[in-house]
Amino acid sequence: MPGSQFHDPVPDLPLVLKAWDPGDRPAYRPRRKTMSITAEKKSSVIKTHARKANDTGSAEVQIALLTTRIVELTGHLKTHKLDHSSRRGLLKMVGRRNSLLKYLIRTDRPKYQALIAKLGLRK
Repeated sequence: MPGSQFHDPVPDLPLVLKAWDPGDRPAYRPRRKTMSITAEKKSSVIKTHARKANDTGSAEVQIALLTTRIVELTGHLKTHKLDHSSRRGLLKMVGRRNSLLKYLIRTDRPKYQALIAKLGLRK
């Protein structure tokens, strides 16, 4: 209908939109604090649980790192009860730690028992 009150013409939009620039961010908005462990804490955990020098991939080190991350994330979730994405990450970390612990039981039971006693995990 030519004289209809519901007919809105399409506004002329610019053909090129401005790309987002990180410098456009307001200065008053601080960056979020990360929930991961600090580099100093990570290196001290690695030094404590390493089998030899420069050992970062052994099961003991991985379990110890996961345990420290789990403890920190548990504290975060006590204050932020509705943070479901972090809760999902926590459950994935717990599952990964359990599978590493099962591997350690299968391969070297005395190291497993020493590690859980050192970390204060079970029984």
